[in-house]
Amino acid sequence: MSEFILELKKVSRYFGSVIALKDIDMQVKMGEVHCLLGDNGAGKSTLIKTLAGVHVPSEGEFLLDGQPTCFNSPRSALDAGIATVYQDLALVPLMSVTRNFFMGRELTKKWGPFKVFDTKEANKIACAGLAEMGIDVRDPEHAIGTMSGGEKQCLAIARAIHFGAKVLILDEPTAALGVKQSANVLKVVAKAKAKGLAVILITHNVHHAYPVGDRFTLLNRGHSLGTFLKSDVSREEILEMMAGGQELEALESELEEFARLDSVKNSVTQEPEAAAIA
Repeated sequence: MSEFILELKKVSRYFGSVIALKDIDMQVKMGEVHCLLGDNGAGKSTLIKTLAGVHVPSEGEFLLDGQPTCFNSPRSALDAGIATVYQDLALVPLMSVTRNFFMGRELTKKWGPFKVFDTKEANKIACAGLAEMGIDVRDPEHAIGTMSGGEKQCLAIARAIHFGAKVLILDEPTAALGVKQSANVLKVVAKAKAKGLAVILITHNVHHAYPVGDRFTLLNRGHSLGTFLKSDVSREEILEMMAGGQELEALESELEEFARLDSVKNSVTQEPEAAAIA
């Protein structure tokens, strides 16, 4: 078996003349959180859709457990153990917690000549799965719209783990959450890692990624800036690479120039006023 559950070697993705990804190298280990970082437009969404079977690489090699693979649909990626939790979560607000947990993979039992949803057993499994992630469900029959944003994220993650995910891809799981809810979701990410799963955490928030991450791959306009172990890079260094050191220096110079011009302007306007008073 390979050291890495998932590998990308010189993977590129083109949309006509548009280069969305170019020569991306990436390795993901079981029992690790691999953070994929980059600003808007860096290529994060294209990369995770390539991993999830939505896009086929235009160039390069995609290895799963050391074997070359090519997913032609998200279903084939899911069957191989790669589960993606997108920002919209794919949940139905008016359906119950349990129904959302089993949506698409309903638990059934025989009722005469028919098969019906086994509500009692499904409620028990859904509650147990969420409890493992630290979520105490008051009533699994309640509509999921009554849950907080953080609880919904945790439900989507627990659902993926329950149905056998080996690689869990989380697309901006804390983007629309408050501080406390974000902390709860990051705890769930840590629990998924402790279970031995490989977690790919996509975010542009270094402060959320750094506490839970083991490896960090930085993207910028479809190109990789490299992959770094947590022991080899600080939070500040990641921030500087994401923002671009030269761009920050240029911004500071511009702000200093604006402050200087504003100071000169104020001194010019104050001189006539002082002369009139005299």
